[in-house]
Amino acid sequence: MRLLHSWAADRAVFDDANLVSCAGLIPVMALAEQAGLTGLLDDHVKFTDERVRSGGANPAGKLTSVIAGLAAGADSIDDLQVIRSGGMKKVFGSVYAPSTLGIHLREFTHGHVRQLDAVLSRHLLALADRTQLLQGIEVQARVDVDSLLRPVYGHHKQGASFGHTKIANRQVLQKGLSPLAVTISTPTAAPVIAAVRLRAGRAGSGRGAAGIIVRAINTAKKAGASNILARGDSAYGNSDVITAVITTGSRFSFVLTKNPSVNQAIAAIADDAWTPVHYPGAVTDPDTGELISDAEVAEISYTAFASTNAQVTARLIVRRVKDRNHLDALFPVWRYHPFFTDNTEPVTDADITHRQHAIVESVFADLIDGPWAHMPSGSFPANSAWTVLAAITHNLLRAAGTLAAPHLGKARGATLRRQIINVPARIARPQGRRILHLPAYWPHADSWKGLWDNTCHYSRQVAA
Repeated sequence: MRLLHSWAADRAVFDDANLVSCAGLIPVMALAEQAGLTGLLDDHVKFTDERVRSGGANPAGKLTSVIAGLAAGADSIDDLQVIRSGGMKKVFGSVYAPSTLGIHLREFTHGHVRQLDAVLSRHLLALADRTQLLQGIEVQARVDVDSLLRPVYGHHKQGASFGHTKIANRQVLQKGLSPLAVTISTPTAAPVIAAVRLRAGRAGSGRGAAGIIVRAINTAKKAGASNILARGDSAYGNSDVITAVITTGSRFSFVLTKNPSVNQAIAAIADDAWTPVHYPGAVTDPDTGELISDAEVAEISYTAFASTNAQVTARLIVRRVKDRNHLDALFPVWRYHPFFTDNTEPVTDADITHRQHAIVESVFADLIDGPWAHMPSGSFPANSAWTVLAAITHNLLRAAGTLAAPHLGKARGATLRRQIINVPARIARPQGRRILHLPAYWPHADSWKGLWDNTCHYSRQVAA
């Protein structure tokens, strides 16, 4: 690829007021409105005591501006300027400057963040009703919980403190803030965020998990789920979380931290009870027909939390693999990985289903590559609001992907921004009709037009 022409320094001019830089935001924000986003923000987010005069005015317009900026790829308050470029003001009203949006976010308190939580769950339900966002939820809903540590720098971040995180498979201390998120997914639908909470960096992974999981399960039920399985790692395999899940009538599958009681139960498993597990993509030896894998699973009945008033008896399923540090030992040395569940699937299927709880990591990777790249404010409530707004944006992009094309229903946010949202277009008005002219030979034109047709045709039907 090479240039066909030489260019003079004065031949590049930023002067086209009719050029829209992110044309894909038009159908995406139309979808948000069809799911009632502005109405939900008006109904639930209220400011009565402002620290800066008019700082809390018109929360719906300002928060939808933030969501539009996040959808376009903004990861800081200054980046929200993207929604004011070129002809964006000709297709959107109430477009606020980044400084105004920053002032508004700093007006948030813990109570306002909880109001925004209500918008998150209700907007998710509306999107699920409007699109195939949670397709198959009537068959099974999988509710997964996890947390991470987002690093921050400087001395003026409220709530920032040193917490444990894993880098290059090693536990290290890092200064940051810790979002806790719960996702809902189905066998055929990608995970969406049902609830999220920002915590101090030093907060334990399981802190506040029971309440947030119950909120997510209730959201899944309102979306039509009846068969719900809650999953998580050892940070959430405690009596509070498991009892809360059981109280909702849902099933659970959580890793248990190994202790003398668990080790005793593992030792009681018979030698002939272990079954090789066939993981997706596992290779079979063509000569013997056996799996080329040393992973095996077995189960035993186990009563957890026996010394408390919250005793639970269910299946203790254990996966064991050979310890790579002792491959030359005379007898096999095994590493055991137990989890506690009341899932009724066969033991090998239950193990595969449980291990799929790591799907929540794909949501974290998506958000880290977008709005969670930074925690933009020094104010903890402002960062909490930013965290929830990022979750609303994530769900909105997922829903837009399902309308654009089947293969985009599980696409990452970066893919949707590249193919659908960040597409330039020119506004023209032949005979008084407003038309968007997009690039010829755009490789994703069919997907873009699919989203456009699904949102604009729906708008006309509602208007009729």
